[in-house]
Amino acid sequence: MMLNTIKHQIRIWDLPTRLCHWLLVLAFILAWLSQGDDRYLDIHVFSGYLLLGLLIFRLFWGFFGSDYARFRHFMFGWQPVNNYLKTLFTAQRQHFLGHNPAGSWAIFLILGLGLIVSLTGLLTLGGEEQHGLFAGIIHFAWGEIYHQWHDITAWLMLGLVAIHLLGVLIESALHHENLVKAMISGFKIPKRETFLEQSLKEVPQHGLIALFMILVVIIGSGSYFKGYFMQTENQPYLPFIGPELPHNTVWQEACGECHLAYHPTLLPARSWQRMLAEQHDHFEEDLYLDEDILAELRQFSTENAAESILTEAAWKIQRTTSQLESPLRITETPYWKVQHQNIADEIWQYPDVNFQGNCGACHLDAERGTFEDGAMRLPSLKNEDKNS
Repeated sequence: MMLNTIKHQIRIWDLPTRLCHWLLVLAFILAWLSQGDDRYLDIHVFSGYLLLGLLIFRLFWGFFGSDYARFRHFMFGWQPVNNYLKTLFTAQRQHFLGHNPAGSWAIFLILGLGLIVSLTGLLTLGGEEQHGLFAGIIHFAWGEIYHQWHDITAWLMLGLVAIHLLGVLIESALHHENLVKAMISGFKIPKRETFLEQSLKEVPQHGLIALFMILVVIIGSGSYFKGYFMQTENQPYLPFIGPELPHNTVWQEACGECHLAYHPTLLPARSWQRMLAEQHDHFEEDLYLDEDILAELRQFSTENAAESILTEAAWKIQRTTSQLESPLRITETPYWKVQHQNIADEIWQYPDVNFQGNCGACHLDAERGTFEDGAMRLPSLKNEDKNS
């Protein structure tokens, strides 16, 4: 009689498991929305760190957590998975209080892909951006390769997440239970056949561990983004600081007299040599540079041109510019054109921008010459009106 009247709920998902699950969802969404736009690279990197931290915790919790969260509870072989899927749409479908066999495989795959996405993200950050754990260890070229694998595994993970969500919806409908709600509340109502076939065990809440997780996330987030709260109008926050590039006083004085002293890394050496050779017709101006100054400028520009690969911008400019071309303008390089192709025409007309070579209007580190991802801010019309 008792078996026919099972109506009470039991807690099967402890608070750390639920908190980790939803934070993983949030981290993945945040990472996905912030990818592809260099202005939000710091948000993308933060979400990646958060994702990796949560995955490491979930691995730990899979061995030392409460009963239903432990891997041993839902480590199914192929036969149970096959049986579960074969009977899923029949009256003999199986019900599990914890993860079902098919869902367990999806979870293991998501955890594995998540770790690969995180690792390739760290390798990309170290290679392409020269920041993070692998900064200075990986070449730009390898960073670009890791970036491709990072994108591929991220898409695979997105597809797997979509399959997982579909499975949740199907199982919820077939068993007349709300699995999403269960992952929020932690409680499920056992069915009669579940009571007969599986031992029912309510798990502890583990509230202190969940509180510790929340504090770590809050403190970590505050520490990571504190620069935005401390910045001033005259000293905007730069989430990524590039390398200290070679400096030359003669170069600064000769070039900075009329415009921003563009660092030599922004053009190939042959472009600078051509420019200096044509100094008497420098964009319809005569520079009147004597031979000693010209010699020093030639040496500095040759040693620190795009071929030096001192920055990501230098690497990509030298890689994408044909050896047969010697562009005199940075805006003529293929890399510059690709990076700026989606900027609205009206932005170039803003008084504080005025022309395409005014890099400092948008790049906060233009004078440093590093042009870091995340150091770019597109001016708004509101700010232009305020300045005028």
